[in-house]
Amino acid sequence: MWRKLNAPVTDWSGRKVWIIGASSGIGAALASAMLEQGARVAISARRVSMLEGIAQDYEHALVVPLDVLDERSWDQALERIDREFGEIDLVVFGAARYDPRHVWDLDLQKVQASYDLNVVCAYRAAARLAPRLIAQGHGGIAMIGSISGYTGLPRAIIYGATKAALQNLTETLYLELAPKGVSVYLISPGFVRTPMTQANDFEMPGLMTPQAAAQAILKGFARGLFEIRFPTGFANVLRLVSRLPYRIRFALLNRVTRA
Repeated sequence: MWRKLNAPVTDWSGRKVWIIGASSGIGAALASAMLEQGARVAISARRVSMLEGIAQDYEHALVVPLDVLDERSWDQALERIDREFGEIDLVVFGAARYDPRHVWDLDLQKVQASYDLNVVCAYRAAARLAPRLIAQGHGGIAMIGSISGYTGLPRAIIYGATKAALQNLTETLYLELAPKGVSVYLISPGFVRTPMTQANDFEMPGLMTPQAAAQAILKGFARGLFEIRFPTGFANVLRLVSRLPYRIRFALLNRVTRA
């Protein structure tokens, strides 16, 4: 039997979790779900008022303002985490920008902004947090990617490319950190009903609520998975399509997306 890639986590009571990008969507729903299961959860984002709205319902929620683009903000946030938590059991990095575009409608400033937030800031998180987790000899880091990183897709020329980069980064983190006792997770959502997807004017297969996404993530942690992908059916199909020869893959995607 294959061994589990990460240690299963089924009991969140007392665990110290830091969720970055927790003001709305998946991050907010995951924070609420973990708090309801007894975790101590630090929630971070730029929109402090939204974080406070979440924290007011839970005794063990800690609001930690953070602008992931700002090095000084990281210093302040980590100082607060160290003071309140000490060691961290899990960090979830979910800060992201979504900008659906066609190639003939590219705005290079928005391309740069997406890479800065979705990719460079993930490296910033890894650089800041990995040494701490290694020193602890336990704990974990989870990166929220997307199944759009599996293959090129119409209108995902920016977002999909950043998530493909994040997938590669997270795979490398696993290879380097797992031997040192640190768990690494790649969370790969499909379409989730969040402020980011509200602008989509096309059918979104397998559309989920943030609450359902949070439960899928918790189930993935409980199973000790490396990649937690959902919704299962749609995500698995797209993963399979991404492994087909290009001649078949492109023909199929053109037909399905009417590109």
